[in-house]
Amino acid sequence: MSSFEWNKIIASVLTAMIVAMVSGILASQLVRPKHLEHPVYLPPGAEAGAAASAAGAGKEAAGPEPLEMAKADPAKGQQVAKVCLQCHTFDKGGAHKIGPNLYGVMQENIAGVQGYQFSQALAAHKGEKWDPEKLNVWLFKPQQFAKGTKMTFPGLQKATDRADVVAYLNSLK
Repeated sequence: MSSFEWNKIIASVLTAMIVAMVSGILASQLVRPKHLEHPVYLPPGAEAGAAASAAGAGKEAAGPEPLEMAKADPAKGQQVAKVCLQCHTFDKGGAHKIGPNLYGVMQENIAGVQGYQFSQALAAHKGEKWDPEKLNVWLFKPQQFAKGTKMTFPGLQKATDRADVVAYLNSLK
């Protein structure tokens, strides 16, 4: 190939790069996205992050609202708990998955399920027992209850969902 051919190839590549760069600059000048103060839609369990207002951030730091166990429905709790089936089982004598079997967990020792290796974060609560108040905090944000837990679930934000799941877990005896 002659040097003239190489010059045409290099010139065409450089021209294409310059055209791409200039069109990118023009596009960024023409289209300026408006960033929203608050997200329009948050998927269930997602955190608002930096977009959260100061009032919302103060509410989260205080913890979850108390549960109304009188209105809790175990059947609805079973439906809500289907998101837990990825990592847990609810059958009597069921095998452990990524997380432990949750049959009969109410009023049992925290991190006390036999045959399951718990994280150090939950092992620190080993002398305590699961009760509705502790499960409320755990189901609201597991990382808030036991910082460093292996459980990556973001939590259930609705108090009614948490109450229903606690009622369902209480029915598994």
